[in-house]
Amino acid sequence: QGPISGVNKDIPVLQCHGDCDPLVPVMFGSLTVEKLKSMINPANVTFKTYSGMMHSSSLEEMMDVKQFIDKHLPPID
Repeated sequence: QGPISGVNKDIPVLQCHGDCDPLVPVMFGSLTVEKLKSMINPANVTFKTYSGMMHSSSLEEMMDVKQFIDKHLPPID
């Protein structure tokens, strides 16, 4: 599939992956992020890996997700 048009081409994306994931190897995460960059504005795609993290999450990852949400979504009053 080619590039996405319209407002979605500028949507920010955060993709996170553990470098020790036994179910979804980090290589697949890298391939996915490259495909995303070919479909939307590559400047809006962030790929973060987490050392030692398996097929799970970590406090560091959750803090990165929180920062991403705080940056890109308006606050709820």
